[in-house]
Amino acid sequence: MGKWPALDKIEMIDGPVDETTYDHELRKLQSRLLDLKIHYLHDRQRAILCIDGWDAAGKGGLIGRVIDGLEPKSIHVWRIGAPTTEEQGRHYLWRFWQRLPAPGDWAIFDRTWYGRVLVERIEAFCKKEEWKRAYREINEFERQLSDDGVRIVKILVHVSAEEQKRRMIERLSKPHKHYKIGPEDFRNIAKRKEYLEAYDDMLERTDTDHAPWQVIASDNKMHARLTGLKIIVEALSRGMTLTEPTLDPVIAEAAFKMWGWTPESGKNDKKNGDKK
Repeated sequence: MGKWPALDKIEMIDGPVDETTYDHELRKLQSRLLDLKIHYLHDRQRAILCIDGWDAAGKGGLIGRVIDGLEPKSIHVWRIGAPTTEEQGRHYLWRFWQRLPAPGDWAIFDRTWYGRVLVERIEAFCKKEEWKRAYREINEFERQLSDDGVRIVKILVHVSAEEQKRRMIERLSKPHKHYKIGPEDFRNIAKRKEYLEAYDDMLERTDTDHAPWQVIASDNKMHARLTGLKIIVEALSRGMTLTEPTLDPVIAEAAFKMWGWTPESGKNDKKNGDKK
């Protein structure tokens, strides 16, 4: 706790990344993520990736690179917007409990329960005592998940005001990007100062040992994506030794009865394939 500088003081330029280096590093990180996903699926372990940040900061681009090439049935991306009619009137965490990952699954949240201390705070969608109480409630919520074995990765994607403006104008100028922009974006941009204060409070009060925050400077998209993937890979692999899963003897027996296949014949097939 207390490690964060003011968000608008974070260095936004990490240096250029050429496309060849980017593509090479991206493939390596995505391959590692696939290995991790298979390990989590086999061991029935769960993970939650929380991606928060400004409009046009690159949250969707980062999530897209995370899920690219992963086993799709055990990955769930939840795009969080305003609560539905059913969700309104319930505790604000209720709708997130409904989206927690099953054993072996990963849940990725594009915006999160931190909306309580961000947009709901700034737009007065809840009372002051309610959003102030939410810091404790969120820490307890994440502690419960962590104690239950869920890995939690929290990333705040930060973009400068100048770069955010450039990306918004690009969305306005390109018809195929119009769906990415709405009236609420301009309302949020106009309150950047209030959001900076809310983000700073959020980082200070909810950065915990069991669910720490990581901040990514995203003015350079390629740098931000690689940084985000590295953070996720490191967090999800910490303390783990990846091993190849063993074949269920029942399945091996069924393959032998049907095709005469044995583990040894499988190894020979692989060797012969490597020689071709």
